[in-house]
Amino acid sequence: MPDAPAYGALFDRLQRSAFRSRFHLGQQEREYALKQGAEVLRSHAEDFVRKRLAPACIPGDGRQTPMRGHPVFVAQHACACCCRSCLAKWHGIPAGRELSQEQQDSIVSLLMAWIGNEMSMPAPAARQDRARRRKAAEAFQLSLLDGD
Repeated sequence: MPDAPAYGALFDRLQRSAFRSRFHLGQQEREYALKQGAEVLRSHAEDFVRKRLAPACIPGDGRQTPMRGHPVFVAQHACACCCRSCLAKWHGIPAGRELSQEQQDSIVSLLMAWIGNEMSMPAPAARQDRARRRKAAEAFQLSLLDGD
């Protein structure tokens, strides 16, 4: 995987965004990344960028990248490489023109560096699912009403 420090300034800038900074690999994406390996992830990233970002005109631009389910999808959102409008805003790559091979390679390298950086950090603590959190909140509210 590419060396993450080469992207340090960009990563710092992305981390200052409330939206971009909330993206991290979950347990499922981490396990998938470990199981598949960097070569397969790079192949997937190349394919996603070629098919979903490189064309000059993308139907449904802004909605082509799922928020989770694959390490590359999470990286695309974290790195603002999820749609052409984000590429324009964050990376100065204008929409309406097909991405060159050099631009595609650069985006893939950025995504792989972000994934490598995430994989080098400790895994986040497991999150409670929504139903469990809601049930705990309801139990707490009931305890307040009962005076316990």
